[in-house]
Amino acid sequence: MSVPPADTSKGENHKGKALEATERIEAPVGGPGRGPMGGGMVGQKAMTFGPSAKRLAARMRPDRSRALAVVGLGVVSVVLMSTGPRILGHATDLVFRGFIGRQVPVGTPQSELPDAVRGQGVVPGQGVDFTAVGNVLLLVLAVYAAASLLGWLQGYLLNGVVQNTVYRMRADVEEKINRLPLGYFDRSPRGELLSRVTNDIDNVSQTLQQTMSQLLTSLMTVIAVLGMMFWISPLLALVALVSVPVSLLVTRAIMKRSQGQFVAQWRRTGKLNALVEESFSGHALVKVFGRQGEVERTFAEENDELYRVSFGAQFVSGLIMPAMMFIGNVNYVVIAVVGALRVSSGSLSLGDVQAFVQYTRQFTQPLTTVASMMNLLQSGVASAERVFELLDAPEEPADPAALTTPALRRGEVAFEAVSFRYDEDRPLIDDLSLVARPGQTVAIVGPTGAGKTTLVNLVMRFYDVDAGRITIDGVDITAMPRSALRGQIGMVLQDTWLFEGTIHDNIAYGRPDASHEDVLEAARATFVERFVHSLPDGYDTVIDEEGSNLSAGERQLVTIARAFLTDPALLILDEATSSVDTRTELLVQHAMAALRTDRTSFVIAHRLSTIRDADLILVMEDGAIVEQGTHDELLERPGAYARLYQSQFAAVAT
Repeated sequence: MSVPPADTSKGENHKGKALEATERIEAPVGGPGRGPMGGGMVGQKAMTFGPSAKRLAARMRPDRSRALAVVGLGVVSVVLMSTGPRILGHATDLVFRGFIGRQVPVGTPQSELPDAVRGQGVVPGQGVDFTAVGNVLLLVLAVYAAASLLGWLQGYLLNGVVQNTVYRMRADVEEKINRLPLGYFDRSPRGELLSRVTNDIDNVSQTLQQTMSQLLTSLMTVIAVLGMMFWISPLLALVALVSVPVSLLVTRAIMKRSQGQFVAQWRRTGKLNALVEESFSGHALVKVFGRQGEVERTFAEENDELYRVSFGAQFVSGLIMPAMMFIGNVNYVVIAVVGALRVSSGSLSLGDVQAFVQYTRQFTQPLTTVASMMNLLQSGVASAERVFELLDAPEEPADPAALTTPALRRGEVAFEAVSFRYDEDRPLIDDLSLVARPGQTVAIVGPTGAGKTTLVNLVMRFYDVDAGRITIDGVDITAMPRSALRGQIGMVLQDTWLFEGTIHDNIAYGRPDASHEDVLEAARATFVERFVHSLPDGYDTVIDEEGSNLSAGERQLVTIARAFLTDPALLILDEATSSVDTRTELLVQHAMAALRTDRTSFVIAHRLSTIRDADLILVMEDGAIVEQGTHDELLERPGAYARLYQSQFAAVAT
């Protein structure tokens, strides 16, 4: 195939709907808008958080060896970090014993010491052993350094896991898009689809990057710290644990309120992107009809709605952090009071209480961190849901493995009792039969919505027929792979598609292995040579993204040269001259005549002057062929073709 998919509209009645879309700013539920100010409705129903998060986590399975290493490093790092306060508490005990022991006379029996220090290892008359304290501090420094090094290594490996996961997700989305049927793109606003592919995947990447390491470390820290707390004092540990169910209940209540708003936020973002993309694409049309004000008002409404749901999502989820801090501070005060009472009674040493207070902070801090990460996690999972919706969309049926790839060189096309409709309740083509002989030029004319473009969409298998069959050289097109079928068909559309690159690369797009001489020959045959030499870099001139540095006719000639280079067995020309001036149209027609030589061609045209020399003209109305014949034959009888011809060329009576 020489260019990307053909006109994606469902018949000509879907073409040029940009202005019509401005008349219906509020699209009906379930249907996408079309043209500037169009866009799909924002769905509010979301998948549940748990299954979506599990599915996102399951995408990391290919890196499970790295993930296990991350968990192992995290466990060791957290254990080391958790033992630090306990070891540091021993240093505090050494200082405390020395300070008390220096103030107690030598020889004082242990029974005469105060309850708070009795049995704590105080030696009367002995001061602080700074050597022992120094050794403990060096041990703490080594423990913390090792924990930090392992934590850095853990983060390095986890970053690789996250980036590989997002890389595979982008690749899966790209492959999925290539497997989706054309109908999916007909129903989906372009900006909404782009938002899923770009914004949502980027948000998933940022969410995983920012939350995975902290969540993993925080959860393991909670477990390790809790173990140390029970080791020091089961009573204080139970007091600290009271905050956990309270925190979970508060977090769950807030998450329940914010999850739907995060989903709405990203759906609204997709709709706003669709609106902006369509408004910019039809910018000239909007200006011509003076609808800038309406576009601005619609944008303001959508922007306000996005602001509302975004503010609500961020505000509600933002309540988690202060709520957790409040619960943690209350818990800290209770533990400090109970711990002081235990020290005064001699049940705990001062170092144990100091270590426990540190553990309390280490215990509440991960919970607070997890809570603060939940808004990011909810946002990322909401974006992941939208990506999963795309990945779960019904695909174009796969070609059976046993299909053959016949060489199509004669180019005889036959429609045998073909019926087709885009919507089940709206018939379009019923029981249509026709035969295009090898080498014939078959022109298809008719009013808008008659089904002209639908015919070529069916030949290309952008859609499959509902009944009947289509054969090329006697082979049912469903009996050959789609890629093989399309690879032997050339297509030139009304809307020229050029990518950012050189003119040479654009011509060679349909046949990348073509030599430079082959490209030049195609350019000469299709009159591209006439204007290329006037360009500063000739065939190496870079065309911008919109092809604005070439005229409409020059862009059309480049697309014709692209089709010519592929040497297709079957050629489809869909309104290829409707957007060029009369002088350029002559060049384009000469180029198309060279392209049609010795191959079967279907030409869709509104300008009847362009198809006078066609071997067969089909006149379509309401999905049926109402007349067929040559130009002269059709003019001889007063039918639909004659009426079309007279409407274009008959002089107006004055």
